[in-house]
Formats: sequence, structure tokens, C-alpha cells
Amino acid sequence: MAGPGRAKNVLVWHVHGSWTQSFVAGGHHYLVPVAGDGGEDGIGLAGRSWPNAREVPLEELGREDIDLVVLQRPHEAALVAHWAGRRPGSELPAVYVEHNAPRPSPTQSRHVVADRTDIPLVHVTDFNRLMWDNGRALTRVIDHGIADPGHRYTGDILRAATMINEPVRRNRVVGADLLEPLSAYAQIDVWGIGTEDLPAHRGGVIGRGDVAAPALWDRIARRR
Repeated sequence: MAGPGRAKNVLVWHVHGSWTQSFVAGGHHYLVPVAGDGGEDGIGLAGRSWPNAREVPLEELGREDIDLVVLQRPHEAALVAHWAGRRPGSELPAVYVEHNAPRPSPTQSRHVVADRTDIPLVHVTDFNRLMWDNGRALTRVIDHGIADPGHRYTGDILRAATMINEPVRRNRVVGADLLEPLSAYAQIDVWGIGTEDLPAHRGGVIGRGDVAAPALWDRIARRR
């Protein structure tokens, strides 16, 4: 385990590409699980070029000197306990980053770590912290952010741009149901995981697929 002031070995799953890209740009070493089937519990770097991060097969997590785990989904604590042999919170320092608004109820949803005092809960908006039932968990708000890529705007394509992962499956949870009516005023290009599944020829909405930065920034910069 790294000493005070030294770079830490941080275990984090690649769940949200843009958030993960910003997170692994910090001054630590980031261990990103990869599974043989490439499923959601181990997509690894997924082709991203992240110098401070490296892929670690799930079955080899127990050999790694992990200082901290960043949890983002309810079942990840069980994955850590199974593959790394240490329970998050009690045996391995952990934080839980909650990216989503409360569900299924906007007012009655109790968070999975609400009864824990050993795993701080980090929300990405003040609204989410207010609406989730956080119980006894210590909470903080850290907004999503990206490093400034510099001036790129050209606006030469008369379309709007948005980024939504899995818009068909998640639909109203991410506001994907608003895309078609909004496209009556401005045609919309959508980037992100699963956007190619958006219905073709439905309003002015086109799914453009999952494109990694910096290519994504250049494509967005061309939209108005």
C-alpha cells in the first residue's frame, strides 16, 4: 500500500467513458478491470488511450496492491470481495460515486450505501444528493467535468449534438424521449454507447455511435 503523499493504486470500473477519462487523468495509478467476455463488468480501457490507467483481468485483482476502490454500481462491492478478496469499506478503503438520479422513486429511493458509515457517498449534482435517501452515509457533491480541450468550435454543420449512453434502453431516465420532439426545431446527432440502436428516420435524430475523445470533441465542435 502506498504511503501518505504517494500515488495510490485506485481500482475503478470503466462505466461512463467521459467521466472515467477525466478521473484517470489524476496523479495516481488506475486499475481498470477487464473480463474475458468483454461484458459490462470488465470492458477494460475499451480502446481508450489513458496513460495512467492499465487493464487488470478480474481474476488477477487479488494479486494487485489496491489502495482504494471507487464503486459506481450496487453489485461492484460483491465483485471486489469475490475477485480481490477484500470487502470494500471494512477491509479496503472505498468511496461510492453515484452518477444517477434516484430510482425507481424520485423521493423514496434509499441508496445502497445509506446504512454504511465506512463508504462515503459522492453525488455528481446537488439535486441528486437532495433527492436520494442517503441515510447515515457521509455525502459530498463533485460535479462531472472534463479537461478543457481548447478552442475547436467551427459550427459548420447545422445540427445539434448530445451525448447519451444507451438511449434506447434507458429512455426517459436520460431524457431520450425528448429527442424526437426537440428535433422538430433542430436536427440532433447523438453520440454514446448504443446510439446506433436509435430508430432510423425518426424525426431528425441520428445515432452516431460511441466515439472516443479527442475525435468526439472535433465532431461536436462542428455542430451548432
